Amino acid sequence: MTEVAEAGPRQRPRVEGGREDEILDATVELVAELGYDRLTMDAVATAAKASKATLYRRWTSKAELVVDAISRAKGCPIPEEVDTGSLRGDLIALSCNEGGFTDEMPMSVMAGLLTALHRDDDLQLAFKERFLKPRLGLTARVYSRAVERGEIAADVDVELLSQTLPAVIIHHAFVLGVEPTEDLILRVIDHVILPAARGSQAR
Repeated sequence: MTEVAEAGPRQRPRVEGGREDEILDATVELVAELGYDRLTMDAVATAAKASKATLYRRWTSKAELVVDAISRAKGCPIPEEVDTGSLRGDLIALSCNEGGFTDEMPMSVMAGLLTALHRDDDLQLAFKERFLKPRLGLTARVYSRAVERGEIAADVDVELLSQTLPAVIIHHAFVLGVEPTEDLILRVIDHVILPAARGSQAR
């Protein structure tokens, strides 16, 4: 009897050298410029000076390429782990540095993806798993440390509180058309997040 080794999912070949990073960076720039719906594999191939065959050997679809790009490319970095010693300091560090709300590229990419995320289930699933999940994990750790330091009252819904800053900023940016400046972020932190963190103690 011939034994057949049990094989896992086939790994698609990576693009050699620095070409993969160049393709990912070109994809991020095109999402920001054109939006997801207007972006094509042809446009990425042209911008990255690569063949479509190269793209399809590595990525099976536009959704797979885009999510890989926004998750790994230099234009949309995951903010570094922060622990400034206070909730206010941590939120400022996360929001106002590279990869935060004041960083033009991630916000432009978000604008390019918003409409498609409501219609494309594959894109939405991959976006949540690969782009949002690590960022939400980082935010959860910031609020968990704030709870341990006693900065957040016991009667506060910490999960809901942690969603408030991005919700307000994204509403301003994409509904009201207000640029997410550092001043706006500080206003939300100082007048909404920190008072809410005190819970019933503030009333």
